[in-house]
Amino acid sequence: MSTTASPLLLDRTSRHWALLAAVACVVPLLLQLPATLAWPIAAAGAVTTSLAWRRPLPAMLRLLLTLLVVAAILSVSGVRFGRDTGCALLAAMLAIKPSETAKLRDARSLIGFALFAPFATFLLDQGPLSLTLGLAAAIGALAALQRFADLEAGDAKFNLPLRSRLRSVMQLVLIGLPLALATFWLFPRLASPMWGVPDRAIAKPGLSDSMRPNDWLDLMIDDTPALRARFFGAVPRQDQMYWRGPTLWRFDGEEWTQPLWIRGLEAPEAQSAGIQWDYELEIEPTDRRQLVALDLPLHAPADSELLGDYSLRAARPLSSLTRWRMQSAPPLRHEPKLKVMLRQVALDLPDGFNPRTLALARQWRRDAGSDDAAIVRRALEWIRAEFAYTLDTPPWGRNAVDEFLFETKAGFCQHFSSSFVVLMRGAGIPARVVTGYAGGYRNPLGDYWIVRQSDAHAWAEVWLPDRGWVRVDPTAAVAPERIYDTLQDRAPGSDSVLGDFGMPAWNVRDWMRRNWNDLVLGFNADRQSRMFKPLGLDRVDGQQLAILFSIAAVLALLWMTWLSARGQREPDPVLRAWHQLASRYRKFGLDRMPHETATDWLERVARTRPELAQDLRELSHRFVNWRYAQHQPGTRNARAARGLVHALRGHRPKRSHL
Repeated sequence: MSTTASPLLLDRTSRHWALLAAVACVVPLLLQLPATLAWPIAAAGAVTTSLAWRRPLPAMLRLLLTLLVVAAILSVSGVRFGRDTGCALLAAMLAIKPSETAKLRDARSLIGFALFAPFATFLLDQGPLSLTLGLAAAIGALAALQRFADLEAGDAKFNLPLRSRLRSVMQLVLIGLPLALATFWLFPRLASPMWGVPDRAIAKPGLSDSMRPNDWLDLMIDDTPALRARFFGAVPRQDQMYWRGPTLWRFDGEEWTQPLWIRGLEAPEAQSAGIQWDYELEIEPTDRRQLVALDLPLHAPADSELLGDYSLRAARPLSSLTRWRMQSAPPLRHEPKLKVMLRQVALDLPDGFNPRTLALARQWRRDAGSDDAAIVRRALEWIRAEFAYTLDTPPWGRNAVDEFLFETKAGFCQHFSSSFVVLMRGAGIPARVVTGYAGGYRNPLGDYWIVRQSDAHAWAEVWLPDRGWVRVDPTAAVAPERIYDTLQDRAPGSDSVLGDFGMPAWNVRDWMRRNWNDLVLGFNADRQSRMFKPLGLDRVDGQQLAILFSIAAVLALLWMTWLSARGQREPDPVLRAWHQLASRYRKFGLDRMPHETATDWLERVARTRPELAQDLRELSHRFVNWRYAQHQPGTRNARAARGLVHALRGHRPKRSHL
């Protein structure tokens, strides 16, 4: 008749270790999820853990919780599967997992499952904070697994101090560090990924090929960087920094969009004004393909295309940090000859919308005759005299342009550009909306320019005879005294609790992030092939890198094997401390032989070096009593063991004996 050992139950301390390690793993993932997903998942985890604190929840209740959480996530993401949806489901399952964690096997399963969370975080963000939190989570998970090993071996009752346990885990981490560094620096990198990264189901704030009124409110208050620019040579003035993005042609009365057919057109003729800017853009991930460039780009960089309206489109979604080397020049003439089809599209307006605006446009046309430039000047003078800039705008109705031009007369760039283009088209002037960013902020620490999401901007382009497309920024025409949300209000760090130190702190933080991007995220196949250039090797090909990596990996594995063999772990903490004490007598030639008992070793030390045996005698007797005198009360309890371990670890042969 065979018997099966019952599963080992978790004690209170081991359960705490399991839950804290799981929380540490899921925190970096929750920080990258939208708040509408992160907070409900965190609340579900807290409620589930409290309900299952004494005993696991019934299976039917766990199933019900799972279905509710999955339904909630899919409802927020719109039943679209993407990276954020998958990561949210992972975090949700991890939040529910403690409801069935009662045994040692369950705890190990929880930790193994939780370790997927830090890795999933890197699908959403590769910043230094995510890496730091991920490393902390991995260390916490290793410490928890070490606690579980003690529990299984019967050593958990000794309850090692937190500092000792973390020191032990850090030793394991340092053993594997050489192999990790060799893999990062030397493992051959591919010039392009072998597989595609799924798009995000919940779009990140950023530029797109469409624009609706009030859509950009989230962008206008978003202080995070959208791109960083480093110039080589001449630098444009800040008021010349118009970062051109998608150009919007079609208007249905509510939404502006970029037509798909524009991708099939070649970029038209453009004559530059003689000034040229050479620069590199570092663009943050957007999960979209829209690129920006200073107005106007001279050509498309590699892995992108220049569309027929001089907007740029990447070959793949920008799901990670990317760098683009570009050249631009301000146009002197931009498409001076407009095709009939493009003219028709640039004059098209939906029927039945904004009758007051169209009536005003026709009146201005009658007054100006054939002078298109006079109509443009008249509109800008009207804006300068009567309109205000503010982010506090009411929702728009059906005739949104009429409401803006004749009633509210206050708004931000979306309202100004959209209304201006409708007014121009109504007067018979070809016009379109251009979206992108305007301006930037120079970080003095690294001498580079930062363009934030809050710098998102929309302006107009009108087509004038002999000049072609001309940029007109109606938002910039607003009188300074009528700008209620000033640039100073939206300066970097202006809302920081640090007060006057907010901007310097913001500068330091972004400078550190840029260096991280340069040293870590920007370490691609090209930079890897040139990393040995200071040593005289211009380029190292994939085969040479593979050989170098193999050599480094073998050396790292030998190092790991030697350290592991040198420090075989004794499961009993008292025996470990006793063996460590014996090794300290090696410098006297008196280390304990494997076959010697504690008494025999003490007698040999006393015969050879009597002065050393005096302090060793008491510890030897305490160890023998703990090890063999189990019939005596109090010799095997946890307090006695901890005291003996402390005494054994603290013993050092006196220097005077050397």
